[in-house]
Amino acid sequence: MNFSETLSIVAEIMPDRVATVFDNDCTSFAQLDHQVDLIASGLIAIGVKPRDRVAILDVNSDRQVKLIYGIARAGGISVPINYRAKPSEIEFLLNDCEASVVVVGEDYRKTILSIEANINHHIKLVSFENNVFTEKWIPFNDILKQTDCLHPKIDSTDHAIILYTSGTTGRAKGVLLTHQSLVGKLLDNAFPDIENSEVVLLSMPLYHIAGIHILLASIYEGRKLVIQRQFHPVEWLEIIGKHKISRSTLVPTMLKMILEEDFFKEANLSSLQMITYGAAVMPLKVITTAINKLPQVSFINAFGQTESGSTIAALTPEDHKLTGSSADLEKKLHRLGSIGRALEGIEVRIYSNESIMPSGQIGEILVRSEQIMDRYWNDNTSSSLIIKDGWLHTGDMGYVDEDGYIFLHGRLKDFIKRGGERISPNEIESVLLQHACVDEAAVIGKPDNHWGETILAFVIKSSNSEVTEKDLIIHCKKLLASFKKPEQIIFVETMPKNSLGKILKTDLKKLYLN
Repeated sequence: MNFSETLSIVAEIMPDRVATVFDNDCTSFAQLDHQVDLIASGLIAIGVKPRDRVAILDVNSDRQVKLIYGIARAGGISVPINYRAKPSEIEFLLNDCEASVVVVGEDYRKTILSIEANINHHIKLVSFENNVFTEKWIPFNDILKQTDCLHPKIDSTDHAIILYTSGTTGRAKGVLLTHQSLVGKLLDNAFPDIENSEVVLLSMPLYHIAGIHILLASIYEGRKLVIQRQFHPVEWLEIIGKHKISRSTLVPTMLKMILEEDFFKEANLSSLQMITYGAAVMPLKVITTAINKLPQVSFINAFGQTESGSTIAALTPEDHKLTGSSADLEKKLHRLGSIGRALEGIEVRIYSNESIMPSGQIGEILVRSEQIMDRYWNDNTSSSLIIKDGWLHTGDMGYVDEDGYIFLHGRLKDFIKRGGERISPNEIESVLLQHACVDEAAVIGKPDNHWGETILAFVIKSSNSEVTEKDLIIHCKKLLASFKKPEQIIFVETMPKNSLGKILKTDLKKLYLN
């Protein structure tokens, strides 16, 4: 099934229900489906053929939602680009995916013009703006003026989207996902529900796998989707009250910003029922604060990767209920540091030295499901290294406890090798974050002639804290084996991060080791 058909199904069942809200514009499911038809026909009219790549560079909007479905209906492959990317990065992505069309928002037109001469192939330029600037640009409204035409037949195994990874360990890779990857699990576990009155807030960017899944699930399940251009904590709080939002998905940094916002105390959050979080490690202090400050809200930790195509494991609302005996509470607090248990239909292995590891033993997390990526675009070498015999090698290290909860222990590439010992930076970071005076922590290996590597930690102190390097090293020594304690701690004001709050350790190494 072409994933755009999920919209047509809902439009048939509940044509007049509001599908999307953007600013003051509401679009019903029937209107959305009709406009997607027009966009698909318009793209075909300007030369888009099945499997052609159509890039999108803009913040979230209802136009981008329509375009993503329209590209799929035309048989093309969407390539949403991170609007925070630098011109050189955008140039690389457009050349790498060989986009035949790029659709650009008002704020990014100059960026495209600045790199146009460096694009190695012919590319059509489409502007979301209404004005025609030069004969090079096709106004998006002109695409909507095309009459309906016959759309190509697309199979569920055909490619639907290329999502470029953030490039935290090097040059970004294009993750190629099929229509099956995107909606196979959704079709098996959900249905259009005419009784569903939930309102979903989309704050995650549509260049991220989480943003795409929020969009697809909301549309297919018949929910109203309120679209936020870019996340801002005050606006997020205002939208929750104004539109009576039921559900939202956030990364840990977003949730922390919301909880610390002065307006939080005044905001009307009575409608909010569910917050899903993921995409980065959730500090225990942040999630326990959220549980206490938002007692009416259920929380889900959804763990996945772009390469996995969908959520691998989840920590359920029940896991977030901090009730019971002292022993139960201790166990639940410990499990809040996990990513939960593997979802139905997802096979998980812990693998090390070509062997499956038993419960409690650390190894690389391997995943097998129908939703994993097909391959990396234009990178067969990396594809063959990450997918072997149908198993996705996630690059994440971790272990599974006796009850099936999966605990992360950092990235395989980040593990520190000190005097023959393999040390998880994640374990040390978790201990540092237990200290009341630590807001953020990141740990890397520092080259050393004697040990091979020594442990270097970066810490952002809590406001007004006078904690010292010695204090934190003593704290770590109390809770960790001696060889795992940091030899050096550097206090910093900020950490280099990608757009979703993941700390960029490669940047830390460049800044402090070179």
